[in-house]
Order: sequence, then structure tokens, then C-alpha cells
Amino acid sequence: MAGTKRRKRNILAILVGGGPAPGINGVISASTIEAVNRGIEVIGIREGFRWLAEGDTSQIEKLTINNTSRIHNTGGSIIGISRANPTSTKERMNNTIRSLTKLGVRYLITIGGDGTMFLASEVEKAGGGRIKVAHVPKTIDNNIPLPGYIPTFGYETARHIGSHLVHYLMEDARTTKRWFFVVTMGRRTGHLALGIGKAAGATLTLIPEQFGEGKISLRNITSILEGSIIKRLASGREDGVAILAEGLTEMLDEEELESLKDLSRDEFGRIRLSEVDLGPLLKHETMKSLAEKGINARIIDKTIGYELRSAPPIPFDAKYTRDLGYSAVKYLLSGGSGAVISIQTGRMHPIYFEEIIDPALNQPRIRYVDINTESYEVAQKYMIKLREDDLTDRKKLRALARAANMKPGDFRRYFSGAV
Repeated sequence: MAGTKRRKRNILAILVGGGPAPGINGVISASTIEAVNRGIEVIGIREGFRWLAEGDTSQIEKLTINNTSRIHNTGGSIIGISRANPTSTKERMNNTIRSLTKLGVRYLITIGGDGTMFLASEVEKAGGGRIKVAHVPKTIDNNIPLPGYIPTFGYETARHIGSHLVHYLMEDARTTKRWFFVVTMGRRTGHLALGIGKAAGATLTLIPEQFGEGKISLRNITSILEGSIIKRLASGREDGVAILAEGLTEMLDEEELESLKDLSRDEFGRIRLSEVDLGPLLKHETMKSLAEKGINARIIDKTIGYELRSAPPIPFDAKYTRDLGYSAVKYLLSGGSGAVISIQTGRMHPIYFEEIIDPALNQPRIRYVDINTESYEVAQKYMIKLREDDLTDRKKLRALARAANMKPGDFRRYFSGAV
């Protein structure tokens, strides 16, 4: 009818940022089903903030119950993913807000890790209340500080698959009488490495948190690995699996690495720690040091991580992400905005962005492994590594020194920093 006002559309948009994690499609599915059932139109924004930040509103997909109801058990993301940053320039942020407004988006659900969470908080502020934003935390690193050590979705599936892979490597190591140095994802924290190592019963697991703050000596890491190999030899075993968190790389002492060749450097000649290949480096240095003692160890380096990220979720994450997706919609449609969605004791609890973003650093807080817990203590107790009593008990010391082709006193001095 002429003169009738056009009804304003209430659209909920969903986008995914960062890297993949098992369970993304579960959030998309549950969010879509709940929103549609409440009379809200849902669109998926393809490839995170990539196209929005360029002012392109064509990269969208209409989400319905029909095309999302059975995707919760699948891996990957049906609407893609990207690490595009709309805050890199003022123009890109303005484009993002204009694009969302043009699309009629009143509600926005972002799915991602700490980086995407920060972007979501900036979009919420830039929107000036016009766009209500809720963030669903995902990362296999498990480093978003949810209360009560609640895991981020994707972590449990990654740990589950990772522990199976390590089980297979442990059997191969036993069969072939060799060692595997397995590097796992975990940019700054050791949650995934420790979770896999503990669940699989790996010989040894090393994470950044156990070394405290500051730089880590390559010599220190190598001597710990050597000590574990020698202790196994002293017990009659030539095999083992060491799990290494990739976050160790960022903490290596650059000065100590200066003498090493073939390391990538920037335009000022400084070593690019982010490009150091941790597995081969530790394998080379450990084998060299063992060879100097007359020990011919066979070591294979292996990296696992990408195998875990787009896997189908295990039941824990399939169920968990349905709760999160449903709760995100419920929160937004009840008038909420500017929060991370968490599930605590079965109930939805929003954690506001200002509670989780450090105002001094203007970036999300990071959850590190708490090494002052019984959980970490158990992990340590089950590892095969040199301990204080190995260097003080004469019988143990003699056996270890014999396996290392060293005198007991020399052994004690050499490995004093490895316990």
C-alpha cells in the first residue's frame, strides 16, 4: 500500500575470525536455529572481517534451519574464516560499520580467539549501540581466561585427537627404538601440549610456563631433553616421545642463537623467532650434544597442529557449542551486548569485554598454565626426566653417569640446571 512504512529488518550476522577449531559449525547451527525460531533473519558473513573491512557487502550467505541443522558434527567453518583486521586503519573500521549497517545487521555474533574477541569489542564500541555484539570464544590453545578453568571450545577435540596421534608415535618409537620430538600448537601457552602429553602418557612434556618469565636458554631445554633420553637408557629403554609447546620458541634467548646458522633474520640481522623451526632445532642440538658423549640417539621431529583444527568435534565440543550458540542469541535478544559468552555450571554467564581486556595493554588477558596445581604436579610426577635425587643419590647418579659415558661428578655438574 502506498505510503506504508517499510518494516525494519532485524538481522543477526555471524562471522568467524582467527584460525579453525573443532565446533565452529555447532555454534553457527545453534545460533541460526534459535534466531530463526524467534523470528530473526540470519546471515553468515564469509571470511570473517575480510570483505566487510573493504566495504563489500556481497560476501554473505543466508542461513536457515534447513541448511544448518545437521552441521554441528562437521569440522571447519561453512562460512569460512580469516584473520583480517578491521582496526588496522580508521577507514577499514568505518567500512565495517557501514557494511553491517547497510546489511541491516542489528545483532552480531563473532566466533574466534583472543584476537577476534578484541576486534569484536572494537566493533561494538564503534557501532555506538546500533549493533549488539556477543563473542563466542574458540581456540585449541585454550588461553582465553574463562573462569573455573572452563575450556574454550575446540580444545577438548584437539587434545583428544592429538593424544591419539601421540599414542601411535609412542608405539612407533617403542618398535623402532627411537625418539620423537613432537611440537604442538600453543602460541604463548602450554595448555594443548600439556593436555596431549598428560592424556597420552608421553615421556616428557615441556611448556613455556615451567621456565618462568624472561628468556629460555636453548642449552637448558637441550639438557632437559638429553637428561630424559639418558635416564631412559639407564633403565634399558632407547625410545621415548617428548611433547614441546611451540610457545617455547618465542622465549628463546636470541643471543644464544646467534652462533647458529640457517636461521631466518629480519632487515636488521635479528633472528625471527616466530620463524624458528623448533623441532628440527632441538633435534639437531640434542643429537649433537649426545654424540659428544658417545650416544648415538635416533630422533625424529614431528609437528602436529593443523591436523587438529578442522576436525569434526568430539561429543563434548558438539554439545558445548550448541549451548554457546543458543546462549549467544538469547543474550543478544534479551538486550545484552559487549560480552564473551560462557557456560558455567550449565548456565549462561556473559563476561563483559572490559573484564577480560587489559586496559593498560589494550589487549585480551591470557590464561597461562598454572604450574602451582595438583593437576600440573601429576603431569610432572609421571614424566621421565632428571630430578634432584638423581644427582644426589649415589647409586642413581652412578647408573646415569655410566649411561652417559661420564664421570659422576661431571654428570652432576653438567645436568645441575636440568632438574
